[in-house]
Amino acid sequence: MNESRDEHADAAADIEAVELANTAFYEAMERGDLDELTGLWLPGEDLTVSCVHPGWPVLTGRGEVLRSYALIMANTEYIQFFLTDVGVSMTGDTALVTCTENILSGGPAEEGSSLGPLVGQLVVATNVFRRTPDGWKLWSHHGSPVLAETDEEEDEESPS
Repeated sequence: MNESRDEHADAAADIEAVELANTAFYEAMERGDLDELTGLWLPGEDLTVSCVHPGWPVLTGRGEVLRSYALIMANTEYIQFFLTDVGVSMTGDTALVTCTENILSGGPAEEGSSLGPLVGQLVVATNVFRRTPDGWKLWSHHGSPVLAETDEEEDEESPS
């Protein structure tokens, strides 16, 4: 009986550690902290990491992935993530996190303004983590935009 309880406690601790790693990823993005973000991805050029930003092609390799985040951070004045529908699945040393990213972001401010125009975006994301001696590290991130129906589309579908 204790063995089963220990397994459940270990699984709960793993899930909590993965959730913390996932949160750290989004918090590093919000702060524009490329050094921290770099430390959250699997190390080494020999490991294939991948990333798909909404509307982008697949990026493979640690260097290419991290360059994409540097580019995003350099061109984003403000970004905040509100995560909903977070789910964690695990098998062995691999964890899969799915979530909805409710994003509020803004570009550089226009002259005389303290903040650029803010834009809201809804993205569904899958983050894959691998267990390492240094904790859970990102192996892959995939974000896809959620296309919302416009009022016109809703009107066309409703019966008259």
